[in-house]
Amino acid sequence: MIVDLLRHGETELGGGLRGRIDDALTERGWQQMRAAVGPVAPWQRVVSSPLQRCAAFARELAARHALPLQLDDGLRELDFGAWDGRSAAELMETDAEALGLFWNDPYAFTPPGGEPLSAFEARVLAAIERLHGQFAGQEVLLVTHGGVMRLLLARARGLPRSDLLQVEVGHGALQRLRVGAGLRLSESSTDGSQACARTSACGR
Repeated sequence: MIVDLLRHGETELGGGLRGRIDDALTERGWQQMRAAVGPVAPWQRVVSSPLQRCAAFARELAARHALPLQLDDGLRELDFGAWDGRSAAELMETDAEALGLFWNDPYAFTPPGGEPLSAFEARVLAAIERLHGQFAGQEVLLVTHGGVMRLLLARARGLPRSDLLQVEVGHGALQRLRVGAGLRLSESSTDGSQACARTSACGR
């Protein structure tokens, strides 16, 4: 299965950690996603996180190209618990030590009331395995979040778990993966009509 991972664009509440918060795309966010996919739709279907910053664009794209669409809870962003909606600058003033622990190794430290990275990893990989079982041999567009993409890209690149947050995934970023049996993931390039946008923005 070929999976094109598309991160949502800029959202109305701006910077900061975005997990369960369900804010909408800005007009710039819509433009980022439209530019990323371009006019061509090589996919057989679209699968999206149910959060509106992903699902609204997925619905538009699927309707425009008459593609089947499904929403999958497994593709939601990491839940940051008490840190949800807060910026790194704010957390540096109140939780600097804890924030440092999280950035250094997110698997070893969970934000207060948040979702452990091990649980997040399990649900994301379960979603990918489920989709591979359903759509093996197809090309699928997954509209999702920075955290989900970092997890899958880090796995495809064979990075140590502590390096997860070093993976760069910007708003509107598009990355292609090949998914094989046993959840073997490998990176593949998208075609010229699907530009990959990379920035250092993280955790939104």
